[in-house]
Amino acid sequence: MTDTDRPAVTDWATDFDHTHADWAAHAPQIWDELRRRCPVAHTERFGGTWLPTRHEDVAAIAHDTDHFSSQGVIVTDARPDIPAPVGYAPPITSDPPFHATARRLLLPFFSPKAIERWEPVAEATCRELLDDIAADLDADGGIVDAARRYTQHIPVRVIADMLGVPRADGDRFRAFIHDILEDPAEATDRPYEETIDHYLDLVIAERRREIADGRRQPGDDLVSYLLSVDIDGVPLADEHVRGTIGLLLIAGIDTTWSAIGAALWHLAQSPADRRRWLDDPDVRLFAVEEFLRFYAPVTMARLVARDTELHGRHLRPGDWVLLPFPAANRDPEAFDRADEFVIDRTRNRHAAFGLGIHRCIGSNLARLELKVAVEAWMDRFGDFELADPDAVVWSTGQVRGPRRLPVRIRGARP
Repeated sequence: MTDTDRPAVTDWATDFDHTHADWAAHAPQIWDELRRRCPVAHTERFGGTWLPTRHEDVAAIAHDTDHFSSQGVIVTDARPDIPAPVGYAPPITSDPPFHATARRLLLPFFSPKAIERWEPVAEATCRELLDDIAADLDADGGIVDAARRYTQHIPVRVIADMLGVPRADGDRFRAFIHDILEDPAEATDRPYEETIDHYLDLVIAERRREIADGRRQPGDDLVSYLLSVDIDGVPLADEHVRGTIGLLLIAGIDTTWSAIGAALWHLAQSPADRRRWLDDPDVRLFAVEEFLRFYAPVTMARLVARDTELHGRHLRPGDWVLLPFPAANRDPEAFDRADEFVIDRTRNRHAAFGLGIHRCIGSNLARLELKVAVEAWMDRFGDFELADPDAVVWSTGQVRGPRRLPVRIRGARP
């Protein structure tokens, strides 16, 4: 569904639409307006949806698994048809007590030690992409779309390797992401053969054959690992495996490329922060955390499970509640100079990776990819700016990041 198909937003406090292009382009200003005007916004769109913007409220809901279910985490007109506590993409759509079991299965792949093996993969990927870009520049530099030529490819290749699927399937991954996060209504009209479920069913079937004939060992990749583990002696159902793989494809790609793109968008407009990054390597870890705070890409959702109240408003079972972690990160009650990007901010307990039991299990990988990607770009193309600020296009929906990012590069290091 395009913006021309959607009713115009009449009032962000009473009729908001987080899938509208105006929201994508001006989200920080809208959050700030709502935070001042009302504790919690509401819209009748999507069957009824609530939107808190204060850190305190977002955190309270994220931690309250009694009144709010994770059965649905992407707001649509429909409601999930796979019941709690498992949900369609465990563990992110799982409620207690099953959530802890499903999450525990993934910990060996996402511990800090396990993530170290992906650093050289990310570094090599960035070098290859930057070499390709440099080959198209002349002696004075040139203009390149950093989103399409760089940021969107890095997590695609890392996650593909982690899952043991072809990197060449990256275009399909991006199409799945668009359908699920930016235009779910269009996705429901696609034939099964064009859906992510069909793709993942083929991956699972092929992986079973590879394990059976000895071409792969259980644990060589995340798919074969999931096919080899059990819960209380019972192997995971294909629906569980498919949902978890789909979660990693969607959550592991779109969120990270959005964060990398937003970081480059910021640096393209801030010569002082570019110089600080280049001159002071010690500031880079602080900068990565500030990129995550100030440009947090992810807004999650919950379904109201039991009648409850929020600031005197009655929330009914089946209502959606958006959890805008990016808005929480800019709440002046939670952060000093909340509306400023402070590259060397030392106290930074941001919510970019969520709060509560569903805090992102892949946060170590996302941090690594963000730091590697920005370092590699800055080492190669440290002098750059937006080619046309009006040409930057931000994604719509619950993950916000630049989808088009034309930048002008002035020269390049070999």
